[in-house]
Amino acid sequence: MSGGGGGCTGSGSAGGGAKSVGGPGPSSGPEGADSTDGPGAADGPGAAAAPGSTGGGSGVPSGLLVVGDVVTDVVARHRGPLAAGTDTAATIRTVPGGAGANVACWAARQGAEVRLLGRVGADAAAWHERELAAQGVRPRLVVDPQAPTGTVICLVDEGAAAERTFLTDSGASLRLEPADWSDALLDGVARLHLSGYLLFSESSRALAAVALEAARARGVPVSVDPASAGFLGKLGAARFLSLVEGVDVLLPSRDEACLLTGVTDAADAAAALSRRIPLVVAKQGCEGALVARAGKVCARVPAVPARARDTTGAGDAFTGAFLAALLAGGDPESAAAEGCRAGARAVERVGGRPPSPE
Repeated sequence: MSGGGGGCTGSGSAGGGAKSVGGPGPSSGPEGADSTDGPGAADGPGAAAAPGSTGGGSGVPSGLLVVGDVVTDVVARHRGPLAAGTDTAATIRTVPGGAGANVACWAARQGAEVRLLGRVGADAAAWHERELAAQGVRPRLVVDPQAPTGTVICLVDEGAAAERTFLTDSGASLRLEPADWSDALLDGVARLHLSGYLLFSESSRALAAVALEAARARGVPVSVDPASAGFLGKLGAARFLSLVEGVDVLLPSRDEACLLTGVTDAADAAAALSRRIPLVVAKQGCEGALVARAGKVCARVPAVPARARDTTGAGDAFTGAFLAALLAGGDPESAAAEGCRAGARAVERVGGRPPSPE
């Protein structure tokens, strides 16, 4: 589950992934991960900072808190159309993903101090925690006592566009609930980012509302990535816009922006959304990104050329790099340029996360 766009060939939205690995094993995959017993948070070296921590030691909030989905991706790369009723040759990898988790990893890759609140099943909790911590993210993973970790099957056509189709079992990821929230998660946080997937189930919608209210009470700006045009269409544009009322930044894909406004021109859609939300950054795939404020498109940021292997998570890469650049003091236009660079790097990899730091 992840957003698309930002790279030279990335567009659309949904489904996430990460670095290419050889699949689960005794120490690297979900089936071999040590389960965390019972409900609660998987608190390891990467757990959320303690109340009062700023991450920078200066007393000035500087961190990014991401709240969203953490899932296991099964990425199947095939060439040409699927052969119905028989075999289609493919290269298959199992990797950690999720739109929220991917955004957190790309922001950390850009140097931001990042923590992540998500919900997973006991089947893969330890594996996901290790993978997030390895990327420099401080995970706060609630272990669901009933549901397994969400799983997304990503079908990626190895043709020139490297486009993808997703089969999504949200599992524990959208079972986040208000009881999983603590206002202490905002200590030391300068920005809150909510994955749009939170808005597609009742319990996680309630959590998103609590988190948004807490952030507004502290004066912490909030961003939202709609995440999935398919789920967004089922939820309805009017309902989505009412749920994100009060956010500061919206980061839709081209399809999502058009769906939310009912217009077909991407620039007109971004401009219309910016009459409701102070800053709109619309990801346009191979056409870069649009930055809109106060009912006008004020910048068109070009894409960065890339040789696409897999567009899964390109939009998450854009969002993570964009937010990290804002935290570092950049303006929206320069931050969008950083997002386009990250999106280009993402489409050249299999899955939706950056390479692991050495």
